[in-house]
Amino acid sequence: MLRLTLRQIRAEGLRLLLSSLAIVLGVAFVAGTLMFTDGMRAGAYERAGAFDRHTDLAAYAGRTPLPPALVDRVRAVDGVAAAEGELTGTAGVVGADGRPVLGYAVLAAIPTDPALQSYDVVAGRLPQRAGELVLDEETVADQRFALGSPVRVGGNGGPARAYTLVGTVDVAGSSRDVGGPFIGLAGADALAVSGERGYGRIMVAARPGVDRAALADRVRAAVGPDVAVRDRTAILDEAVADAVRDRRQFELFLGTFAAVAVVVAGFVIANTFAIVLAQRSRRTALLRLVGATRGQVYRATLGEAALTGLLASAVGVLAGVGLAAGLGALLSTLDAPVAGMVTVTVRTVLLSLGLGTVLTVVAAAVPSWQGTRVAPVAALTDAAVRPAQRAGRVRLAAGALVLAAGVAALGGAGATGQVPLVAAGGILAFLGIVLFGPVLVPALVRALGRPARRLLGVPAGLAVANAVRNPRRVAATAMVIGIGLVSAFVVGAGSAKAGIECAVDARIGVDFLVTGIGGDLPAPLAGELAARPELGVVHEQRSRVVDGVEVRAAHPALVRRTLSAVDAGDPAALGPGTVLVHRELAAARGWSVGSAVPLAGRSFRVAAVVADDNPVLAGSPVPAGHVVDVADADFAGLFPAVRGHLAEVDPADGVSADAARAAVEEVLTRYPTVNLLDQAAYKKMLTGTVDLVLGFVTALLGLAVVIALVGVANTLTLSVVERTRENAVLRAVGLSRGGMRAVLAVEAVLTALVGTLLGIALGTGVAAGGMAVLARIGGDFTLVLPWGRLGLIVAVAVVAALAASVLPARRALSRPIVTALGAE
Repeated sequence: MLRLTLRQIRAEGLRLLLSSLAIVLGVAFVAGTLMFTDGMRAGAYERAGAFDRHTDLAAYAGRTPLPPALVDRVRAVDGVAAAEGELTGTAGVVGADGRPVLGYAVLAAIPTDPALQSYDVVAGRLPQRAGELVLDEETVADQRFALGSPVRVGGNGGPARAYTLVGTVDVAGSSRDVGGPFIGLAGADALAVSGERGYGRIMVAARPGVDRAALADRVRAAVGPDVAVRDRTAILDEAVADAVRDRRQFELFLGTFAAVAVVVAGFVIANTFAIVLAQRSRRTALLRLVGATRGQVYRATLGEAALTGLLASAVGVLAGVGLAAGLGALLSTLDAPVAGMVTVTVRTVLLSLGLGTVLTVVAAAVPSWQGTRVAPVAALTDAAVRPAQRAGRVRLAAGALVLAAGVAALGGAGATGQVPLVAAGGILAFLGIVLFGPVLVPALVRALGRPARRLLGVPAGLAVANAVRNPRRVAATAMVIGIGLVSAFVVGAGSAKAGIECAVDARIGVDFLVTGIGGDLPAPLAGELAARPELGVVHEQRSRVVDGVEVRAAHPALVRRTLSAVDAGDPAALGPGTVLVHRELAAARGWSVGSAVPLAGRSFRVAAVVADDNPVLAGSPVPAGHVVDVADADFAGLFPAVRGHLAEVDPADGVSADAARAAVEEVLTRYPTVNLLDQAAYKKMLTGTVDLVLGFVTALLGLAVVIALVGVANTLTLSVVERTRENAVLRAVGLSRGGMRAVLAVEAVLTALVGTLLGIALGTGVAAGGMAVLARIGGDFTLVLPWGRLGLIVAVAVVAALAASVLPARRALSRPIVTALGAE
């Protein structure tokens, strides 16, 4: 049986070629993901602790920053050789062209004491005193900064000021590599630029020969019980944990798509073996007739599957190397902070080979078991070529119940706000489609085939009959997964973008917006903008929760746009000493127009009782409607340290938009951590991430769709082999070569269309459930169908199906009619 199996593989290798391609693609995705993430992990481990090579102890801030005076106290502890404060935050660099350098910039306080300096210096040196600066080598090269030249840096603490560039450092692959500039300043300068009142931790270097445990106890006594002190081992352990945490999340993200590709490949393989073994029915019966047992036949078939899977997996591992390199190149073009080279380990190779082999064997198990049920006597008759069995009532009933449960779960997700229900509903709906497929798929094929029959006549009718002949073999099931997930992301992204744009339209009623890059606006910025005569409205959005009440800064000219109702009073009366109280809070506290309201030690008078329709976000620290709107000046007096990340700006009366923009830009030249946007640009900024994620996810899911289309071509090719004599008869009675191509093309298109439409329906249902959950959690999210993109998905599927029919048609027409009529 072993020799027979090997001969069978050699003789029928072409029949398994396309299924092997599905295995190759699936294994390549898994292997490439593992190789890429292994490289990222190795790079993360290598750079973990890169900034603590000389740190023996560190004191970490709790809820409040560590004041600079505490650094001096630690430095005075017996046994301490050096102590420096460190913080990380965000800032901005003004480029050589006078514009901010793009990208999220990391600001860090760098120790000036050589005993604690651990950065990898590429050129120059590290700062030794205030007024000196280091940048990452990429930013220096891009901007063509020269050592010794002034570079302007600014942050939340105020306008940009010049610092002397004394060196460049290498932070690639470290926790401080986030895709934008890295800015290193002395501690006092970092505090001034960031606007922070203290450090995030204090780094300590011990004197030689000092007992580390005893030194740690003395430092704990100096900093007090509220400050955590960690030794070198704990510092490095935390650095490693931080370094690999995000990598693990990314690995899980990629692994999810790899799992999808593997599942799709499994459907393709199972479908392939079902057809191949059905074509061997008479040969299997003959083996049984000459003495082979069912167990021998079954084991031989599984051995064939195992060998096929192993060979295809080996090719997949090789392809995975190229896929990992391509993924790294793709992320590099997106300025993603990825580090590490493609790493091939024995674990990855063995896991990928084992996965591909086991997947093939498991997918072939059921078709192989069904193939052994052919009776030996069937070899002497045509009974081996059995017609397709109809799906049983139990399967159809289970499919209907599971499908209904999936739809119910998706519907209930919005009512309960439970994200797991969306995932469960999608999985149950897919399983219901699979179980109910023997009825659902033929019905859809017949419905979609009616227009084709009217246009193409007999060839289309033959294609419909072929497509529904054995519904359990239809390759459309594999497409449902890939197309369903792509559609879910496409519809979800389109709906999210529409929700964001509606929210901006409803809540932003000004010409210009000034936004912070990765943080709040600098403290003096709003005041400088308000001082410009070209600008009429300048409102910095700020809020603070006090005693269970959200106190919001408001501008009289803008406050009405977010109100849905005015119960009493006049919102226009908002000004110094007055507030707007929202309906729910007024009812709870018994406040009305004219009532005195105590806020943060001051008393205010209620000017109006109002309501707005803004949804309450999940996890909000205050109940719905417990909001007080305070005039900007009063808010600044109550909470001078509170900053916002967005300021709304309108031109003054009689000032053109261009003149107002010029005035704002003139102020912003001193603040590299802010952006100036109009409403359209603001919408684009908010939705740009959605488009980026959608493109990345679609590219990853595209592999699953490609595997599914391989399954369509595979099924069609094997069906051509199975129908060799039948196709010859059709050609003998007058079907032209073009007619045969039309039959196979229509069959491929119908198969792909059914899978695509079912996938779009499934994906839309999942997206609808997701949008309902988001609306429940908080937000103006409703389902929006992007018909253009969905139509593009259908068009691509049709074109790919037509392409997939070319080789099967060539094979069907390659044999002479007389030879094909005599085929077994």
